[in-house]
Amino acid sequence: MTHRTMLPALSLLLALAAGCTTMGTGFGSTASGADPVTFNWKSSDAVSGTMSATLTGGQIYSGQFFEITKDTRIDNLGPLWTGWRPGWGFGGFDYWDAGPSFVTHYSGRVVANLGTAGGAHMRCKFQLTHPSEGMAGGGSGQCQMPDGQTIDATFPTA
Repeated sequence: MTHRTMLPALSLLLALAAGCTTMGTGFGSTASGADPVTFNWKSSDAVSGTMSATLTGGQIYSGQFFEITKDTRIDNLGPLWTGWRPGWGFGGFDYWDAGPSFVTHYSGRVVANLGTAGGAHMRCKFQLTHPSEGMAGGGSGQCQMPDGQTIDATFPTA
């Protein structure tokens, strides 16, 4: 195969390999507008992926996110409850228990449980702007810190 015909074939192969992964960023801050937060996310399928949030002081929370659809099974969402006691549903995070009411309440949204190396957790819920596009379609929402403080977050279209 000559160099001239190998290059397009290699480009096509690389495009196909990268086609399933989408990535993006977001930004946020505490309710007072202080303490900016930077979000990064990466998805390798249509409804889940990984996310990190970097706080002003450099503390990093990271973990999985899930888009809740009518086909979501509670069995697949186990990582969402790590670090949170059962029934802990204050601050607008009602129904934050594994069960049918969770899927009904959060359907069409993205939820995440992000943790630090020290074991602290931040839970997040986002309403997608274009749900059929997943996180790449943009959205906004809130994250709740262990002390109950909230972070308002925005994700532009990727």
